[in-house]
Amino acid sequence: MPPRRRIGKRLIKSFLPIVLVIVLAVVGSLSYIVYCVSRPPKRPYVVTPDSYSQISGRALKVTDETWSTKDGRRSRGWLLKGAEGAPAVVLLHRYGGDRSWLFNLGVKINETTNFTILWPDLRGHGVDPLIKWSSLGGREGDDLLAALEYLHTLKSENQKKLVGEMFGVYGVELGAYSALKASDQDPQIKVLVLDSVIGSADELFNTVASNCTGLNNGLVQALSRTAMKIYLLGGIDSRPTCDVANTISQPARVLLLSGNDISFVASIGFVALVGIEIKNSILLVDFTNQLREQGVPLDEAIEQAGEIRFLPILLTSATAIGGLLPLALQNIGLYSPMSWVIIGGLITSTLLARLVTPVMYKLIPPSISPAHRSGGTLAVPAGALPAPASRLEH
Repeated sequence: MPPRRRIGKRLIKSFLPIVLVIVLAVVGSLSYIVYCVSRPPKRPYVVTPDSYSQISGRALKVTDETWSTKDGRRSRGWLLKGAEGAPAVVLLHRYGGDRSWLFNLGVKINETTNFTILWPDLRGHGVDPLIKWSSLGGREGDDLLAALEYLHTLKSENQKKLVGEMFGVYGVELGAYSALKASDQDPQIKVLVLDSVIGSADELFNTVASNCTGLNNGLVQALSRTAMKIYLLGGIDSRPTCDVANTISQPARVLLLSGNDISFVASIGFVALVGIEIKNSILLVDFTNQLREQGVPLDEAIEQAGEIRFLPILLTSATAIGGLLPLALQNIGLYSPMSWVIIGGLITSTLLARLVTPVMYKLIPPSISPAHRSGGTLAVPAGALPAPASRLEH
């Protein structure tokens, strides 16, 4: 045997074990990532119907139901029946969450509308899930369609059809992506509320894989996505969410939320916003009242008050928005939600309330008698255009 061939065989024998070890390490690492991503963390339910009833003192007729999925498996969720013939609302949680995260929201919707509410657990989620793995949106859209078919089979106490011909779906993150995929296939989905929508299933996979490994490497993520597609036999949708939304041909009403949680600090932002807007409206109404007390006709008083007070209110709102923008743009979980709440509210209220307040004042004007002064002139508030002075005759 020639010396070169012998050297080549020796090199192959020397490097083959190393290559096999590397391949096994890569396969093992990818298997771990796929397992970690497809098996979301399991936690006890934050709240259950029983614990909610004990805390609130209200007895809820919530039942634990199961139904068949499109691929012949079983899915489950809580069901709260509403009025006969009323629409139904399905609440879909985020990746890593479970149905209990949206339980309070569903109860409040039922209390105010008497709609039927369904809280499904997405694949691989919840306590001891019936389907052990998550497909990151690949099959969850079909699971939602199966849940809607199950709702169609429900009967009221009068043995009539419980749910009407309209459905609404509220989805968070993975739930929102699944709702988008299902909405084009079922024309009875009339309303979609999408919170914290992901850019694509690949984006969600990259985020979860990075949390599992502590690495944010593009090559590792690409190999892991390929392994995930092999594991799910191609049952994962890599289309961007915008492309999925473009396929919706049905006239569903879609509401995209900002992605920030309604935390305690955000609630403080709502309170602050209400106070700021009430203060602006009070200033406008009070100034209109002052003009009317001095004898200015109603329409002219509303017009002058709107013109004179608009600029100070606008500058005050602009100053507050400018001061809050740095906090909002830093994307800090503590302060950013509050900042966005106040900024969005100031923008809309500054424009809308300047129209609504004068119109409401015109429709429901307070009874004000002009103030009479003997031998004097009509005093005009600071900033107003002075009217010609006139003597009051007695």
